[in-house]
Amino acid sequence: MGERAGVVLKSNGRLKALMAAYFADLAEAEGRNDRPVAWCTSVGPAELLRAMGFAVFFPENHGAMLGATRMAAQTMPQAHALGYSPDICSYLTSDIGAFASGVTPLTNAFGMAHVPRPSVLVYNTNQCREVKDWFSWYGRTLDVPVLGIQSPGEMDEVLPEMIRDVSMQLQRIARDLAPLAPRSLTTTALEATMALSSDASAGWSRCLKTAARRPTPWTFFDHTIHMAPIVVLRGTQEAVEYYRGLSAELESLSSPGGGAVPRERFRIYWDGMPIWGQLRRMSELFSASRAAVVASTYCNSWVFPALDARDPWESMARAYLSIFICRSEAFKQDYIVRTAREFGARGILFHDAKTCPHNTNSRFGMPRRIREAECLPVLVIEGDLNDPRCFSYEESRVRLEVFLEQMEEGQT
Repeated sequence: MGERAGVVLKSNGRLKALMAAYFADLAEAEGRNDRPVAWCTSVGPAELLRAMGFAVFFPENHGAMLGATRMAAQTMPQAHALGYSPDICSYLTSDIGAFASGVTPLTNAFGMAHVPRPSVLVYNTNQCREVKDWFSWYGRTLDVPVLGIQSPGEMDEVLPEMIRDVSMQLQRIARDLAPLAPRSLTTTALEATMALSSDASAGWSRCLKTAARRPTPWTFFDHTIHMAPIVVLRGTQEAVEYYRGLSAELESLSSPGGGAVPRERFRIYWDGMPIWGQLRRMSELFSASRAAVVASTYCNSWVFPALDARDPWESMARAYLSIFICRSEAFKQDYIVRTAREFGARGILFHDAKTCPHNTNSRFGMPRRIREAECLPVLVIEGDLNDPRCFSYEESRVRLEVFLEQMEEGQT
């Protein structure tokens, strides 16, 4: 990924080096008492773990790598053989299947024989219940402790009592981590880590907002690659510096004669998960159609304006409760329409990810409501984050052609 009308983002090289250093650090930390490895869900309390001295690994990132490298098709059957349904999260089945098979994309990418073994696993159900089942399997298999936060969902508002509840759960986890951590938690360390997370989140937000320009300097297919540091390096100086450099590069590309899509004509909002194994192919299809996917629900989910180092516990709780996936149907519909208009998108694409109902928003009438209320063309593409059996490129291509014809009619 990263190819843009014959131009390659210079930040691609920086990203590869950054990710290589991150995984090398995890490999070096494995088994060390002075810096044990903790596994964390991607919108879990990474700040807390880093402030206590853990090296942090994110199985969802590993799941995305399994999808992007198309290894998932070979590893999922191993999880199905263990009794995990083909209908549940294909991140989960891809990852557990890979562990059961003794394979990982980290071998080819970074020379790692296996994923780093954890000393503790920490999850947050703000994304879905599956993360609890996922981490519990590893807890049983590896005989390591599993700690979790139970978050509410379907919220119109994030209420003070919800914030207090999750804040107390975070503090309980900190107490439970204390015997396992290489160093005691201090207010200074937590505030410093929170400040770095806040800065990285703000930098990531600045990068995403450059896509509102015409023509856009980058698209959703670039965003899904360059979001890696905000997921796996949140709470580090490296993430802050990476997005500072990426933002500067994107600003330099925002010119009337430039643009990620040659002769950009159509601007689209993408709701739902990426189709990891088809990123390049879909990017090329949209580009050839002069269509730029300028914004998405998914990539904006790692923008955390509520993070505040001056109030670490409650602001961490507020930030992680405020993510899109936790919110009500009405909130989500308003957010999608408002963000699409902010980025100048004149059509909305919903990805119906067959094994990810929690991050699929096309099943309860939302596309039709938006089409009727907002007079916006809407497209639903059937697929999945990792399972290739759920996606037809040719069917999606035909649907996209019809969708763009509808957009053409609306723009003429």
